Amino acid sequence: MADTDNATNDKKNTKQEPLIQLIVFRLGDEDYGIRIEQVKEVTLTPEIARMPKTPDFVKGIANLRGDIITIIDLEERFQLRSAGAEMPAVSYTMAIEGKEYTIGIVVREVPQPLSIPASIIEKAPEFIQDINIHDKYIEGIAKVNGRIIVVLDMLKLLTPAEIMQLPAKS
Repeated sequence: MADTDNATNDKKNTKQEPLIQLIVFRLGDEDYGIRIEQVKEVTLTPEIARMPKTPDFVKGIANLRGDIITIIDLEERFQLRSAGAEMPAVSYTMAIEGKEYTIGIVVREVPQPLSIPASIIEKAPEFIQDINIHDKYIEGIAKVNGRIIVVLDMLKLLTPAEIMQLPAKS
């Protein structure tokens, strides 16, 4: 009986490790994750109106529940798309909410939620960060059941100049 009491006390004394909830999606052949608190919603990709004089990775703008948002293709931004590969007829958009803007990230498959311990996210090596962006948008790398998930900080993905070109929140 005393052993059972000790086991119960050990469980109470062990601190529960904080979990991080991610939305995981694929870009090219790789898995990426975004903290769930950065994702406003996931929806079928709405009709996109192309905008002139925008970078190739900016697909255009779309009306998402009455808000006009910029739609971004991260496969193109990160140069992960195979030559000649097009987006499928049905794709999904994750609405990411920043302080002054909301953007839509187009993905091929339905993003999946995943809870992982904070301790398994390792710091990303400096050399894999994009040298053209001042803030480091790769939060870290998580190894989960043989998968490698690149954890992105979406609020640091765009440069200040790119953010200035986005429509402001209404």
